[in-house]
Amino acid sequence: MRIVKLIVLVALAYTSCANAQKKEPKYKVLGNDMIKATYYHENGCVAQKGYFRGGKLDGEWIMFAENGKKIAIGHYVEGKRNGEWFFWKINGTALREVTYSNGQLVNVIEWSNAKDISL
Repeated sequence: MRIVKLIVLVALAYTSCANAQKKEPKYKVLGNDMIKATYYHENGCVAQKGYFRGGKLDGEWIMFAENGKKIAIGHYVEGKRNGEWFFWKINGTALREVTYSNGQLVNVIEWSNAKDISL
């Protein structure tokens, strides 16, 4: 049983982003002038993923730290931030909720907690 656990741990280590090589951005055409984009950190972990429509940021975008932890999520509409955006501190104990309307900052709420509040 110990051998099986060791094999699983070694396999996970090789598939983690920290051990990956630098990757080039990936783009996938989805139709309706929509393109899904994925960008990577130098260490191979995903840095950002989201969508373009008509050459502008459009739809959900998610950003990640180099360790793979989510640090931001929100939506773009025709290249402008819109609606609720959430920004996490890397340690996961604080969350900033930011509201945008047509690219303009409307409101900021800072949440904090001693426990991890990651999504």
